[in-house]
Amino acid sequence: MRTTVTSDLWWKNAVVYCLDVEKFADGNGDGVGDFQGLAQRIDHLARLGVTCIWLMPFFPTPGRDDGYDISDFYSVDPRLGTLGDFVEFMRSARDRGIRVIADLVLNHTSDQHPWFVDARSGKDSAYRDWYIWNDTPEPDDKAGVVFPDVEDSLWEYDEGSGQYYYHRFYKEQPDLNTANPEVRDETARILGFWMELGLSGFRVDAVPFLVEDVSEELRSALPDPHDYLRDMRAFMNRRSGDAVLLGEVNLEYPDLLRYFGDDNGDEVTMCFDFIAMQRFHLSMARQDGRALAEALRERPKPPKDSQWAVFVRNHDELTLDKLSESERQEVFAAFGPDKDMQVYGRGLRRRLPPMLENDLPRLKMAYSLMFALPGTPVLFYGEEIGLGEDLSLEGRMAVRIPMDWAAVQDQRHTPDSLMTWITKMVMVYRECPELAWGDYEVLDLGDTALFGLRSQAEGHCVITVHNLADRAADTVLAVPAGQAELTDLLTSTAVEVDADGNLPLRLEPYGTCWLRTTG
Repeated sequence: MRTTVTSDLWWKNAVVYCLDVEKFADGNGDGVGDFQGLAQRIDHLARLGVTCIWLMPFFPTPGRDDGYDISDFYSVDPRLGTLGDFVEFMRSARDRGIRVIADLVLNHTSDQHPWFVDARSGKDSAYRDWYIWNDTPEPDDKAGVVFPDVEDSLWEYDEGSGQYYYHRFYKEQPDLNTANPEVRDETARILGFWMELGLSGFRVDAVPFLVEDVSEELRSALPDPHDYLRDMRAFMNRRSGDAVLLGEVNLEYPDLLRYFGDDNGDEVTMCFDFIAMQRFHLSMARQDGRALAEALRERPKPPKDSQWAVFVRNHDELTLDKLSESERQEVFAAFGPDKDMQVYGRGLRRRLPPMLENDLPRLKMAYSLMFALPGTPVLFYGEEIGLGEDLSLEGRMAVRIPMDWAAVQDQRHTPDSLMTWITKMVMVYRECPELAWGDYEVLDLGDTALFGLRSQAEGHCVITVHNLADRAADTVLAVPAGQAELTDLLTSTAVEVDADGNLPLRLEPYGTCWLRTTG
């Protein structure tokens, strides 16, 4: 496909790399990662082939929720540097052709944010209506509590003002009232401020939780979250036509599709595919590709200029909430049998390498499969070097550990290292716009250990096959008529098919195959 076409919608085949500034690189020697250190390490990401950096929250915070409890939306946490350091990092990224997006936490603030400090000073305070208040704690659903190990309600009594305030997460994170026009105006100012400093968009935290779990009476005074998302998207597009919203929307496909803006595509630009991610791990546990195949066959096509974001791990727990209880137990048994590895009864607080016992062939296959899935791949920092976990840390923090730069150095010049493999996968993915722009078909290859995809666009076709099992597997690929010229994308060699257009294929345990056909 022509670059002049694909570059207009850069997010369609971007390679996104999520990182925590505090954990990534220390630039001033105080033991805490910062923007100076990140700028000094930017060439590592450029060599890896990253095209977009996603920054986890870097704003001033009391630190109750690892930065997601924000006390100032217009500044940088002093531990991480200054606005000047942020601008220098942005310049370094831009010089290397890397875009930057950042977490936008619209649901709530810290209870130490000046807005809430004022709001709880009295019922007549200027910022009172910036939050959600009620005279009584509503009969909320305990299953709706995000952190059931810490909180047992969605409402917290404020003695100073005599009412209860709503909090979807920790009680130290009161939810904002997005029905208030002043809150919406302030949101636009925050978006505009950071876009002026160079951000190409935002990852929107917990999108479905913008407003929910309140009474019908209270809900009637609150906005449709889709109106709110449309307003944000419209504002961003006025400021920059190629700005994106990457949404964290963990819902079933029919409900999730609404957050793209249905057919209009005027809300969230990209949505994480949590369904495919969870089925990915179920297929990996079973060494059977059918669960993942089922997810991709069910997955609806997003609006024309929108995209799915695909991933195998992120900065939170590996949630398995969309699997049945028996399926979830299968994944637990395979990848996190100890109770200490599990969290909230629904997920694993582990990274992929230790889940797979650092089995390099299996890891390479898993990441190859991720890049082969139709959509935009998202890496979590350290995945390229097989960074592990620290189960001695509380909850989700087990996977948010410091980046290991010694491992980067060790792997940089090792031909068979995981980092070398992922760098190659990034290159191959970027050379296959069919994966992002084309139509895809899940292949029936006869052996359940094999997972195959055919992606096509403008007369070109990419076929990928992955063996999820610890045994060899055989199949025969039927190459479409007129597309009998094949190239192995991993070796850049020609592949011959027989006179009938068939290609016998044998994949060794955890083997991978990437082929391009041209007619």
